[in-house]
Amino acid sequence: MKRRPWPFRSNGSRLSALPSPNINGGKEDERARRQRSTKFTTLTPSWISPSRQIQSRSIPSSSTSKDGGDFTALPYDVLTKIAASFGVGDLRTASLVCKPWCDALRPLREAMMLLRWGKRFKHGRGGVRPNLDKALDSFLKGAARGSTLAMVDAGLVYWESGNKDKAMALYHKASALGDPAGKFNLGVAYLQAEPANAKEAVRWFHESAMAGYVRAQYQLALCLHQGRGLDRNDMQEAAKWYLKAAEGGYVRAMYNVSLCYSFGEGLRQCHRLARKWMKRAADRGHAKAQFEHGLALFSEGDLFKAVVYLELATRAGETAAAHVKNVILQRLSEKSRDRVLVLADNWQALPSGS
Repeated sequence: MKRRPWPFRSNGSRLSALPSPNINGGKEDERARRQRSTKFTTLTPSWISPSRQIQSRSIPSSSTSKDGGDFTALPYDVLTKIAASFGVGDLRTASLVCKPWCDALRPLREAMMLLRWGKRFKHGRGGVRPNLDKALDSFLKGAARGSTLAMVDAGLVYWESGNKDKAMALYHKASALGDPAGKFNLGVAYLQAEPANAKEAVRWFHESAMAGYVRAQYQLALCLHQGRGLDRNDMQEAAKWYLKAAEGGYVRAMYNVSLCYSFGEGLRQCHRLARKWMKRAADRGHAKAQFEHGLALFSEGDLFKAVVYLELATRAGETAAAHVKNVILQRLSEKSRDRVLVLADNWQALPSGS
């Protein structure tokens, strides 16, 4: 079976241009939130103004003074802005620094409780029935206490219910406080607006990507790949961001990095690395990667492993994998066919970050 060449926009790209309407959902997003403190080497392409720089945000260190350092000298409003995007663990740690910090961060700790209840009401978890009104109320109360995480979740509820102006207002507020998820969602909002403002979307994707948010890194790479919001496509820069997102655990990016290495698009052609990233994506549940990795194993004569990956791809909706799988199954013994089904039934995707 012939492998299709890397598709570009003119012939129907396999690369999805946008994430699903659930802008900030999924396991990968939770992992991305935990990566907010990750620092990356600055990549400053020509289409980003030199004046736009991301400053690292962290808990300020104590300044040594004659009395041994006075943490209470830090203004409360400054502290709460710094901690606006902190999760439960970071807030707990910061609250232990000193009593003034503990007092100043109390509203944000309350926001974490409201955020938890909001998620329970939104998804029907923890013994409560789904109730979007109560979820939104909890998120808004958390946002009022200064939590950017609550702002983003409230904005998402507004966005999904069609109230896009209120959603964007909350995304802007979270972005102003440095929240990477807020910046990413704002970029998606600009890209999905009517008419779309791709240039503004790319700017927000870049800011979020520089903060280490893997979904933004992937979406920025797609825009660079397709030339959205730019004068032309920049495949080399796109490949860099695909690789960043892949190294951060984003499965779609792993698949695209494999294509980059396979065809020498943006990265030096290397079939060994192409196979490595294709297998990583396949082992983490990417259906197209499972199909293509199965084909590669088939071409090498490893029929048993090939048919397992093709069976997984078929179950994930890759209809083209079914034909090849059936051809291989005819060559296997009945015992081997049964073993394939057992392995497929018990297969579990590896965690994205592993």
